[in-house]
Amino acid sequence: MFVDFQNGWPPPERWEAKPAPTPNPRRESIAAWIIGFNLVMLLVGPLAGVTLFDAVMAAWRH
Repeated sequence: MFVDFQNGWPPPERWEAKPAPTPNPRRESIAAWIIGFNLVMLLVGPLAGVTLFDAVMAAWRH
């Protein structure tokens, strides 16, 4: 096996991370709405699931 060390590939370019986008009022508002919606669904979701389960069980019994 022949390895050519004289004409090898050039080293890859140095990678630099992009700075995070700065929050503006619109992005903060959207993030607040998403967090609020998730908190509401955390409380309402299990109740809706139980209601559907009760409806299916009631229909199954009759």
